[in-house]
Amino acid sequence: MGNYILSCCSTADLSKEHFERRDIHYICFHYFLNGVEYPDDLGQSIPFPEFYKAMADGADTSTSQVNISEYLDYFTPFLEAGKDILHLTLSTGISGTYGSAVSAAAIARERYPERKIYIVDSLGASSGYGLIMDTLADLRDGGMGIDELHQWALDNRLRLHHWFFSTDLTFYVKGGRISKAAGIFGGLLNICPLLNMDNLGRLIPRDKIRTKKKVIRTIVDRMEANARDGLDYDGKCFISMSACEADAKEVARLVEERFPKLDGKVLINSIGTTIGSHTGPGTVALFFWGKERVN
Repeated sequence: MGNYILSCCSTADLSKEHFERRDIHYICFHYFLNGVEYPDDLGQSIPFPEFYKAMADGADTSTSQVNISEYLDYFTPFLEAGKDILHLTLSTGISGTYGSAVSAAAIARERYPERKIYIVDSLGASSGYGLIMDTLADLRDGGMGIDELHQWALDNRLRLHHWFFSTDLTFYVKGGRISKAAGIFGGLLNICPLLNMDNLGRLIPRDKIRTKKKVIRTIVDRMEANARDGLDYDGKCFISMSACEADAKEVARLVEERFPKLDGKVLINSIGTTIGSHTGPGTVALFFWGKERVN
């Protein structure tokens, strides 16, 4: 496995058990619920159902990214133990945490000049970022060294596709992503916005689709159009969701039905408290490997 550690942020939205099983280290973002600060610790401090219920009941939420000092404190024990580090961050398209990680790594390299520290912008989020990390763990376990793995991450991060839809526009309005009038109009027409992540790691609205049933079919259609080898896709597929497990399970069922060569079952995770603070409940996201994202 080499003398290095594979690392990311908690915003990769895998379970604590998954991270531990794959030997992937992580550092926690922070969020505020009604003014009280908590670590985004994969639902350990506040279980996800309680968090999303609080949001639905009107709780105020905000988030805080990892700062330079926190990254430095996090990196130091690994370096002191003689380990090199490959750390991937949440996309620069939605967070500034990459800059903090790069600054911390520069300080750490001066203190530990014999060690390698690579920082990579994942250009991803939630369990799509998590699927990148899971794949890197596969390659590491297959014997890939840190230099080659670093280059692989840079060369392939845009091949991971992120597609999202939401059945509840409340928090899109609250966060200022759509107007109050558009939110009311969309709600009356049962409009579910469909978004994906572009080549700069930004969330981009792509379609306004009427009815949940239709948007569920459409997101699987998008996978068929973009997945590596189309219907012969044989890679892994992850889903993350915010308090809408039935919708996520229906997407998973359709994916497994349409892609018979899939590598195992679709893995469903919860959207974590950092990203969930902005999406609110009612969001489903689908992730898979495919052609390179170009826009």
